[in-house]
Amino acid sequence: MNKLGLAFKAFFSTLKSGAPAMAAEKQETPAAKPPRSEALTLLAALQREARLVDFLMEPLDGYSDQQVAAAVRDIQADSRKVLERVFALQPLRTEDEGTKITVPAGFDAAAIKLTGNVSGEAPYSGELMHPGWTASKLDLPVWQGSDDAARIIAPAEIEL
Repeated sequence: MNKLGLAFKAFFSTLKSGAPAMAAEKQETPAAKPPRSEALTLLAALQREARLVDFLMEPLDGYSDQQVAAAVRDIQADSRKVLERVFALQPLRTEDEGTKITVPAGFDAAAIKLTGNVSGEAPYSGELMHPGWTASKLDLPVWQGSDDAARIIAPAEIEL
């Protein structure tokens, strides 16, 4: 804002409220950033309840396919519980995969991804390859820990 505009703003603001506008503008502070992101909160829940980070970070070279498959069953089931509780995931499309779909002009590219031989203008006709997913809620717990611990996904465990 140029100096003349700022002066007018300060003048008229002072007439209305009796407080200088410039002082108010200088005192404004940006909203405080939360100490922990929702992404870290979700990752911590997946680690705590499904040991997902442990599984993903573990080298699997020394394990047989049967051992990996057995571990994956529990991790998948426990991770699914977390996702259902936090997001209540639902298919975006209700049609079965393989169903013929007409995509109208002006479709939402965030909701529909066209693949294959895409040419010309909508409407398009194609086959549903994946229904997509949508979250019907977002229910992450609010971080209650200290700022110093905000990036910790899982605490170190020490057996005594």
